[in-house]
Amino acid sequence: MIFTDDTEETLRAAVWLVNSAEEPDTLLSPSDEADFLSGYGYTGRIDRDQPEVDALRALRPQLRTILLAPRDEMAVAVNEALAGVSLALRLTRHGAMDWHLHAVADDRPLAERVLVETAMALIDVIRAEEGSRISVCADETCDAIALDLSRNRSKRYCSTTCANRNAVAAYRARRAEA
Repeated sequence: MIFTDDTEETLRAAVWLVNSAEEPDTLLSPSDEADFLSGYGYTGRIDRDQPEVDALRALRPQLRTILLAPRDEMAVAVNEALAGVSLALRLTRHGAMDWHLHAVADDRPLAERVLVETAMALIDVIRAEEGSRISVCADETCDAIALDLSRNRSKRYCSTTCANRNAVAAYRARRAEA
């Protein structure tokens, strides 16, 4: 494990949100939001309505910029994200997650909590100098984000679909050369 469980989970959730903007967009309705929430254990206030979905959709470009920023720019963006909210730090545990830090009150809007939790996770990324684990997918036709939490830093693609497409293309190129 590179980071704590809650940091890894938050990074996965942020990458999912950013990548949901890729075609086809997978975050359009409250039912799409329910799919997101079933995969990522956000607790607290969840309205499950279209304005909340719209707020999450509006957050995606900001998350993408922060996640892909060079280390010093990422630090500035994290500070800006944290400066814009009223922090209410506390240790909590819920579901399968052991003790971890929540930074804002549970009654704050979901998009705000997602932004702050992502900023908190990126503090770990910045301090560990592990920003290279977050990159754009190596598939030339894909703009999604790839999150590499592997020990050997081998993940280059956002999904198995992109990895398989590139493996098949490389195989065909080798066969064509032979």
